[in-house]
Amino acid sequence: MKKTLLATAIIGALSATAAAQAATVYDQDGTKLDIYGRIGLGVEGGGVKYNDEGQRINRSGDFVNVGSRLGLRMSQAITSDMTAFGRLEWRFKANSKEDAGNGFDELRQSYLGIQSQQYGTFQAGNFDSFYLQFVSSPFDVYINNGLHFAGSGKQSRGDSIGYYTPELSGFTAFLQLKNYSERGLVEGVETTEQGNVLAPQGGVRYEQGPVTVGLGFVEDVRRGGGNGKMMYGLIGQYEFTDQFSARLGYENRQNNGDQGYKDSMGVNDENGYNTVGLGATYATGPWAFTGDFYNINRDGQDSSKAWSLGGYYKVSSAMDVFLEVNDNDAKAGNDSTRQQFDNLTDDAYWLTGVRYFF
Repeated sequence: MKKTLLATAIIGALSATAAAQAATVYDQDGTKLDIYGRIGLGVEGGGVKYNDEGQRINRSGDFVNVGSRLGLRMSQAITSDMTAFGRLEWRFKANSKEDAGNGFDELRQSYLGIQSQQYGTFQAGNFDSFYLQFVSSPFDVYINNGLHFAGSGKQSRGDSIGYYTPELSGFTAFLQLKNYSERGLVEGVETTEQGNVLAPQGGVRYEQGPVTVGLGFVEDVRRGGGNGKMMYGLIGQYEFTDQFSARLGYENRQNNGDQGYKDSMGVNDENGYNTVGLGATYATGPWAFTGDFYNINRDGQDSSKAWSLGGYYKVSSAMDVFLEVNDNDAKAGNDSTRQQFDNLTDDAYWLTGVRYFF
């Protein structure tokens, strides 16, 4: 009961919202096809004042697309216990004809699998990371920005296989592998010393009554934007009442001392970090409010603070309006021409808008 109320009151994951709004196109003899999606429009403004070169940038408000998408969910019963399933989902930009281009601009999800209540679920293709689904999901409550633990694309989204067990006394274990292939590349010219690379992630989640706790790891390989070291996370949530829940998390990525390594900012020694997050959600009637605070210690830099606040109002079961404000306050780069900010409101970003689910 608590999980259902909170999941419908706050924005939650798309899968939960879409499942409630999905239209069944076909359902006969164990074969089912659902269509779902959302149109999101909003206005955003604020944000960081300087780019990576230390140049001041315009931060005025702008009309934007807010995660619009269209998807298909398919399933067919094989036996009374086993079901084959598939999912296909595209993103599109709904805010303007010019931004929309030729229509869909990203294939967001595309995977197939087999699900069994007795043996568990196996799937393959392009899907959100299992680390997000089973570990960091309690903090994934914001429409844009706001999440400072590993998210949906962490060593995932394409060329992946995954398995998770049935729930047993509240425990669910998971394992996922993403493959980075060099097949077809010219040897010695386009290929790397690493060759084909597998990036594993796995862990276990405990979910019983008001308690949810996830413990997981990701091998954050360089090919997928990581630093080649292990990342670990321990994240939990407690639902005190049907209306109020609190969450606490810790995430760590080991430092890579290889002087040949440069992170996304071009710096050698700033690739390890420790992140602690604390947050809460309160829902009452059609209203829901969220708040989160992070302390991020990056190797080679001062600690960084980040916060997010959100307010959401359900106009109907299919429509909501929202306002989110957050400030990452991250120290980026070492350019002496850039002004560094310790003030937790100077770089505040805001987003407001409306979404319709179908």
